[in-house]
Amino acid sequence: MNTVWVPLMLSLKVAGWATLIACVMGIGIAYALSRWPSRWCDLVDSILTLPMVLPPTVIGYYLLVLFGRRSPLGQYLASIGIELVFTWQGAVLAASVVAFPMVLKAARAAFEDVDGRVEDAARVLGVGAIAVFFRVSLPMAARGIFAGVLLAFARALGEFGATLMIAGSIPGRTQTMSIAIYEAVQAGDDSLATFLVMVISITCVVVLWSASALSPRQTRRER
Repeated sequence: MNTVWVPLMLSLKVAGWATLIACVMGIGIAYALSRWPSRWCDLVDSILTLPMVLPPTVIGYYLLVLFGRRSPLGQYLASIGIELVFTWQGAVLAASVVAFPMVLKAARAAFEDVDGRVEDAARVLGVGAIAVFFRVSLPMAARGIFAGVLLAFARALGEFGATLMIAGSIPGRTQTMSIAIYEAVQAGDDSLATFLVMVISITCVVVLWSASALSPRQTRRER
């Protein structure tokens, strides 16, 4: 059973941390893009959402170039005791990159749907900018944001290509469910591969169903 539950637990751990990182960064950047529009916003948005369309191997290559042991950043991180290549933290990095656009897109759309008059009213009443964000904007956009967070979790849970390139496939250390399925197929263990596929499929269906249930009610009524 370790061949099933160890990669599953590792996948959940990696996806959880990746979603948290993507959530913190995605919500902040999405709010900035939605509230301070400029002619550069669409360009910034396009660059930040590239992981949605780039092949995972390209993302993995970029990460290796940036954080590999031969890069200046990788050497600096190694000098302070931080290793990302062939570690579960590297898997978190890869999953964060591919999950980030899910949060960014959902959060930006949710913030743009918030009635600006409510925020203006809060400012007139003397509420500061930070308080407006946490007490007005974020609660009103929370439903759409949370749906994006769940989608990001599902995407991070199923990440394969970039994770394999930067973290490798070390059983018990970096071998996530997606990589374990690949290894099982390569080894000709169809029964194990089928079981792993069923487990990850059921998990993703539950996450996607939850995201659909949390989508804005207005949208569901229009459908």
